[in-house]
Amino acid sequence: MSAAALFLWFGRSQVTPPYRTALVISGLVCAIAAYHYFRIFESWTAAYEVRGAEITATGYAFNDAYRYVDWLLTVPLLLIELVLVMRLSESETVSKSMRLGAAAVLMIALGYPGEVAADNGTRALWGTLSTIPFLYIVWELFRGLGAAIDRQPEAVRPLIRKARLLTFASWGFYPIVYMAPFADISGASAETTIQIGYTLADIIAKAGVGVMIYMIAVRKSAIERDTAAPATVVA
Repeated sequence: MSAAALFLWFGRSQVTPPYRTALVISGLVCAIAAYHYFRIFESWTAAYEVRGAEITATGYAFNDAYRYVDWLLTVPLLLIELVLVMRLSESETVSKSMRLGAAAVLMIALGYPGEVAADNGTRALWGTLSTIPFLYIVWELFRGLGAAIDRQPEAVRPLIRKARLLTFASWGFYPIVYMAPFADISGASAETTIQIGYTLADIIAKAGVGVMIYMIAVRKSAIERDTAAPATVVA
């Protein structure tokens, strides 16, 4: 995450000014994730002690709230960076960013009570409620942004569609992992499955999509530079 943040921030010099904000935000997403993963690591090592092949709980509770705080900040920004790199009109950019950002915050906020719930019934209830804004986000990504993508330069449309699809595909990990306790996985197996699943999804959604945002910005910058370049006059 730290390496991705540095790559995206240093990559600002490779794109034109209209796309630099998208790269700054994308780098910020990875930097926030790097900080929270460091805190998650600290909490994990404090909660469990390894002695040879035996792992025992130390009595300190593992704090998974760091992950949800991270998502509360980064998930709205992930959607906003995708909108910004498309360089829509100011009104359309503000409107889509506000709607997607608000839906993302609501999705994360509704999911957390289920994550920390002691019983599967409560987990299912909050998971279902969290799915409502999630479905709205999916609709916006594939329906609401569809016309906007069609207005993009032809050379970047496939990249934008791939970034959109990668965002959706990586998010597909979260509900699967969220429902892991329903698959008769419990104790250490459930905890390990949840943490590995969430981590893989985060790497794809943040670092992976961030690199695609960079590629889109570079390609669009090159197209716009070529378009703005004066034609050579031959005497």
